[in-house]
Amino acid sequence: MTKQLEFDFEIKPSAQTPGPTELDEEILAEVDGGESGSTPPDGEDPLRVLMEQNFLQYASYVICERAIPNLEDGLKPVQRRILHSLWEKDDGRFIKVANIVGHCMQYHPHGDASITDALTTLTNKGFLIEGQGNFGNILTGDRAAAPRYIECRLTDLARKEIFNKDLTKFVPSYDGRNQEPVTLPAKLPLLLMLGADGIAVGLSTRILPHNFKELLEAQIAILQKKPFSLTPDFPQGGLLDVSEYNKGNGRCRLRARIEQRGPDKLAVTELPFGATTESLIGSIEDAIRKKKVPVKAIDDFTAEQVNIELTLAPDAKPAKAIKGLYAFTGCESAVTCFGTLIHKGRPVGMDVEEILKENTNQLLKILKQELTLARRRLLEEIHAKTLVQIFVENRIYKNIENCKTYPEVQAAVMEGLEPFAGQLDRPITKQDIEMLLGIRIRRISRFDLDRSRKEIDALRAELQRVEKQLEDLRGYAVQYLRGLLRTHGKNHPRRTQVTVFDSIEIKELTAREHEIRYDEEKGYLGHSMKEGRLLLQCSSLDRILLVWNDGRYRVVQPPETLFVDTNLLYTAKIDRDRIMTIVYQEYGNAYMKKFSFGGTILNKEYRCAGKASKILLFADDSPKEIYVKYKPAKRQRIHQQLFHSADVAIKGVKARGSLMAPKEIDKISTRKPRWWKDGEKAPRGIFLDK
Repeated sequence: MTKQLEFDFEIKPSAQTPGPTELDEEILAEVDGGESGSTPPDGEDPLRVLMEQNFLQYASYVICERAIPNLEDGLKPVQRRILHSLWEKDDGRFIKVANIVGHCMQYHPHGDASITDALTTLTNKGFLIEGQGNFGNILTGDRAAAPRYIECRLTDLARKEIFNKDLTKFVPSYDGRNQEPVTLPAKLPLLLMLGADGIAVGLSTRILPHNFKELLEAQIAILQKKPFSLTPDFPQGGLLDVSEYNKGNGRCRLRARIEQRGPDKLAVTELPFGATTESLIGSIEDAIRKKKVPVKAIDDFTAEQVNIELTLAPDAKPAKAIKGLYAFTGCESAVTCFGTLIHKGRPVGMDVEEILKENTNQLLKILKQELTLARRRLLEEIHAKTLVQIFVENRIYKNIENCKTYPEVQAAVMEGLEPFAGQLDRPITKQDIEMLLGIRIRRISRFDLDRSRKEIDALRAELQRVEKQLEDLRGYAVQYLRGLLRTHGKNHPRRTQVTVFDSIEIKELTAREHEIRYDEEKGYLGHSMKEGRLLLQCSSLDRILLVWNDGRYRVVQPPETLFVDTNLLYTAKIDRDRIMTIVYQEYGNAYMKKFSFGGTILNKEYRCAGKASKILLFADDSPKEIYVKYKPAKRQRIHQQLFHSADVAIKGVKARGSLMAPKEIDKISTRKPRWWKDGEKAPRGIFLDK
């Protein structure tokens, strides 16, 4: 279904204007419910009313006259004006781009730079304009030469399929000196062939380019009422995943094509849409600096084809390196697409299939108009030739020999033709009489009746063919599209390969990206440290849990260098659901707690034990047994005790632990230690929850 957008106003075909201040005032009347320029109601700020009106004019101008393409011919105004200028100047030879830009400026009020950029972009798309000279390079990102040094002309495809003066409606240009087309009678689905990008006021559009052959084949399927599907195709080639394309209102994932050229060599041979060799190499260099891809050298041999050779680091695996390139560089990207366009004077949203169906309906309409015009011309030509044949064969011209005035001459000719009216397809008019009287004597003397009859028969045969085509318009449209495919299809093969991308586990690729070290003497921790004890290897995507022996804990990103003091107790990758076990001393009492850390805010400090606590045991599991030896005290009967963690319930991280004993612990262990005395009394510990 076509989606009507928020901007519910109509832009009528009228004189193009250089700015929003001269747009049709009916827009304001429709939106504001009153006439433009009317006096604001009492109590309403006139400045506010003026600003709102001017903003609406500006917004409508940008949407319809600059940024958003029209569905009928698939072009933005600047593109339409460029093609019209080329058509007016076309003589089959190349023309200086500077001349075309200058000629186009009489239609386009926004300066030569915008015209030059749009012309260069159209030329590089390769469908409508043929260039000669340096028009830049879409692979490397190099800019085109100055307009005075390069030349262009219309392609045969453009010259034959998007222009027809008899079917084009013209309006005055922005200054009223010239006439420019409202839209071109394009028989090609240009909007989907070329694609479109545009940002207007309150809305934008991004329609991806599609393959020429596939579009025409899909139109044939529409005419034959068969199912069809479309996927984008890009001149840079590359790989494409359309699992989320959603008929042009979703997104596409794009990848460069990477080949292996030996045990330590990779080569990028095709780019993803929107990337250049320069931007791609820059992203790879950035990933190398961050140690995300095992590449030690980059060599760019790009000429007519992309050829970026990558030398891998020693012991690097090519398959893993390719995954790293897709994960951390511009070798993979995603493009969001959504179809916003101007249709019947209003901005609307459509998907790709709806756009192509509308283009196909327009093709039928234009073909019907062309056939109707051709039939009318054939009828007129047959009528004229038949009149001439009757006029000469029956020597009707002799009837005017004795006429003294011009009206008598006209009447004599009309009288002489009346007996033959049955041989004509329509009544004789004054214009017909004038045409006959304009025949030269030399032509009458050399008139060939047999040749005339053959020409009339040929015209009638052509008329019969046109009428059959009008009767079966869909069949004729299919033949027309198949003719285009035979003539131009071979010049536009598919370049982008459609596939489904394998998922890449980025954490798995970077699991050993950083080595976290801890300097116990200075109290610093981080992955940029060269000295200190190695605690763990992690990814830059991991989150690190730090626990201190006073009960504080914090979750941080892998730091380059972070001061953590010398009383750091535990460091590991955070697992919010993992069950932890701690034993801590607080105000002379010993407590045990089992818990999980749960959700945390990055870099925020929390506590898993009270402020006056000291953690004696921290375990990232649930140990079966805990051996405890108490500090000596007067009248103390039990000096050691065995506790079972299964006797303790799991609590929240902020909850107080279960009381183990109202005395201080000297030593504690989760395994039977050497200081444990088997012969000494050691009753099973009992937990008391307060």
